[in-house]
Amino acid sequence: MAEKRDYYEVLGVAKGASDADIKKAYRKLAKQYHPDVNPGDNVAEAKFKEANEAYEVLSDSQKRARYDQFGHAGNDPNGFGGFGGGHGDFDFGGVGDIFEAFFGGGGFGGRSAKNKNGPQKGADLKYAMEIAFEEAAFGLEREISINRMENCNTCSGTGSKPGTSPTVCKHCNGTGQIQYKQSTPFGQFVNLKACDVCRGEGKIITDPCGSCHGKGKIKNNVRLKINVPAGIDDGQTISLRGEGEPGSKGGPAGDLYISIRVKPHAIFQRQGTDVICEIPITFVQAALGAELEVPTIDGKVKYSIPEGTQTASVFRLRGKGIPFLRGNGRGDQYVKVNVEVPKKLSDNQKALLREFAELSGDETHEQRKGFFDKMKDAFGM
Repeated sequence: MAEKRDYYEVLGVAKGASDADIKKAYRKLAKQYHPDVNPGDNVAEAKFKEANEAYEVLSDSQKRARYDQFGHAGNDPNGFGGFGGGHGDFDFGGVGDIFEAFFGGGGFGGRSAKNKNGPQKGADLKYAMEIAFEEAAFGLEREISINRMENCNTCSGTGSKPGTSPTVCKHCNGTGQIQYKQSTPFGQFVNLKACDVCRGEGKIITDPCGSCHGKGKIKNNVRLKINVPAGIDDGQTISLRGEGEPGSKGGPAGDLYISIRVKPHAIFQRQGTDVICEIPITFVQAALGAELEVPTIDGKVKYSIPEGTQTASVFRLRGKGIPFLRGNGRGDQYVKVNVEVPKKLSDNQKALLREFAELSGDETHEQRKGFFDKMKDAFGM
């Protein structure tokens, strides 16, 4: 078993931190690693539990004092020295804390333990859905198929053959728990544990259902209609409450988490709610200006570029981006034009370009002229 980390280190505070600092640090970690925020992430779940354990001790003045003096053993009934021997100046705090440490909330003088065999929520399920770029932009309805456990229709989830009923467990008299005595340095006390005959159910199935073989649940293939909202992005998750595995002992069903994967587009790229698109244009179009046919996620639109458009110039098409996921409105589309220089020219084309260069000189190339002027100033050329 891995050695526990220092509680102060877990919360990221100094040993002399105030109660307010400890509470603030814990809330930050709890928010970051909460299972609802990180569904199915075992690492985050472990960190969440570790932070809870650290805060439980450091937020209690008596437990914190024991921890500061004896470390982890100070709040571990199996770990700190002197328990059952010489107690010295050790402050045990409330007697209830001692018994909670010993019995995990067990009985003291016949007090009932917390029943851990009550209603339990069903397991959560995960599903990965891949959609097209335009589907993510405008949303869609899709039917998916998942395999999940469901209450048996034959026995209605009881596990018993129709017409029969489970019998009450005689070992625990239907309570699902049995009492046992435990000796401690303070004397003998009564504790409770789950009945090992009925496994805490309080009943025994003597005539099991033939469909589910007494389990009360069977695996079914279920088809669900999923509404993917407009504007959803790659990596986001849709949660469907109650569409996971069924709960037990009257507990609620788990949830279904659908992870969205958006396929890359051949032309468009997405940045938040904006769409980026690059278009090649000819030298003539850039020099003289032109009306371009620009692709958007809504279809093609006309856009006029001015004379003298430079390569890498960017134009904005308002409201042609991705719809906002929550609320009205849309992002914009940004169109970047790249001047394409021809690679294969005929002799006649080359001659015409040379004639153009002689006629234009440097006066028509402001950036080029400005660059060489700066170079002359810098190098005295």
